Amino acid sequence: MSNQTLNLTEDLYQYLLDVSLREAAILRALREETAGLPNANMQIAPEQGQFMAMLVQLSGASRIIEVGVFTGYSSLAVGLALPHDGYVLACDVSEEYTNIARRYWQQAGINHKIDLRLAPAMETLSALIEQGQQADFDFAFIDADKENYDTYYEHCLSLLRPGGLIAVDNVLWNGSVINPAKQDVDTVAIRAFNEKLVSDERVDISLVPIGDGLTLARKRQ
Repeated sequence: MSNQTLNLTEDLYQYLLDVSLREAAILRALREETAGLPNANMQIAPEQGQFMAMLVQLSGASRIIEVGVFTGYSSLAVGLALPHDGYVLACDVSEEYTNIARRYWQQAGINHKIDLRLAPAMETLSALIEQGQQADFDFAFIDADKENYDTYYEHCLSLLRPGGLIAVDNVLWNGSVINPAKQDVDTVAIRAFNEKLVSDERVDISLVPIGDGLTLARKRQ
């Protein structure tokens, strides 16, 4: 019995994967290819991808925003969970990394669900708001440059319907958020974002200790 979240050892983490991870072969192939890249640590953990796919299914989401694509693991995971007519607006600035994502979307047969916008996400999201698409989306995943997390959050909150869900990655930032010696731009931005959300009454929140910390924010009515 425990009244607080367990600290996972490597062996216990492996057990967690052994008894719960149902990773499709194409997801595993993408994860293994990404592992050989210089920025492989930018990819989400497989159990987080599975968790997000379940959130999409539980919420009945069909229209998703993704801020930060990298090589496409998260968009592949949620794209596979979406209905055939589902839609993912994927925002990124790297053609190199998203070319890998495109290849796997194609192989998985979900490329028709993905609308990749190679431009700064703030420009893409601002354009959607200007076009009157507020409340048109069901789910958003934010995993991009940390100093702009607050702006991405505000834009996504505007674009989400009431009851829609925002998932924000890296909110524990490998423990740096509680280290006063860490005062770099990214760490300071994540701290400020976390402190804002705990009192943001527009949403219901839960910080889930999965991966590098995933905050869920449900837009209230």
